[in-house]
Amino acid sequence: MRLSVVTPNLNLGRYLVATIDSVLANLSPGDEYFIIDGGSCDGSVDIIKSFEKQLTGWVSEPDKGYADALAKGFARATGDILCWINAGDLLLPGALDAARRALTDSDAEMIFGDDLYVDEEGRVIFFSRGYMKDLHSAMLYGGWTPLQDACFWRRDFYERVGGINPSLRYAADFDLFFRMALHGRCQYVPLTFSAFRRHAGQKSISGSDAYQSERANLRRAVLDRLSGSQLEKSLRRLWHGAAIRWRVHVSQRLWRRPDLVGQPVEKLRCCQYWPMEAGSG
Repeated sequence: MRLSVVTPNLNLGRYLVATIDSVLANLSPGDEYFIIDGGSCDGSVDIIKSFEKQLTGWVSEPDKGYADALAKGFARATGDILCWINAGDLLLPGALDAARRALTDSDAEMIFGDDLYVDEEGRVIFFSRGYMKDLHSAMLYGGWTPLQDACFWRRDFYERVGGINPSLRYAADFDLFFRMALHGRCQYVPLTFSAFRRHAGQKSISGSDAYQSERANLRRAVLDRLSGSQLEKSLRRLWHGAAIRWRVHVSQRLWRRPDLVGQPVEKLRCCQYWPMEAGSG
């Protein structure tokens, strides 16, 4: 199965080389890599041009936001499996082959796993476990979302659910995975596929209130169409909301990997970091 990776970028040239290197190191013959730049003015285009011969394609032009950029990239993709890695984030060595095996060896249409949070210098801040048994209910009633950089899905499934919505400004990732959870077979895989870099330019930071509002509206639209009483729906939301909050609390204690904190991410690779095992990491 061939894999297609898309990276949207806008003025994140500071981190772009590391992102590109991490993807190129993961590619196998037949895989594709597209970079969709939104018209950067920080030197990103020169960086992209320096990798041009190793890319399947790239474009630099104004767009309507990261979802619009992703829609452009996925429209060009011909691989059997799709994913995206934002500029600044990283794929760990072995991630794409691991995702390929997981989707090939199962009937899952979308898989999601774990990641590492890293700082601007690429040192691990903490390990983030993406486990969720019932993704459908967690997203619908609890507002939970899988770790975007650790998600991979079949292209025919992406097309069947309607693809990414380019009109959304902030919560396009939640919207896509929400529709996948509602309409397909989604499976957690206990592997750490990627590293999510914390930096000031992220939508999830710079537009957090707008992200929460957009996400709430998406959930409300689906809940309003569901059969059942408002009381039942409210109770489910209270239950799953409490479960998500409990999960956040537990994750800070039960799923810690203090041995990884401060390590340079380039020394780590895609593997199972939880449960903690002797010598892991």
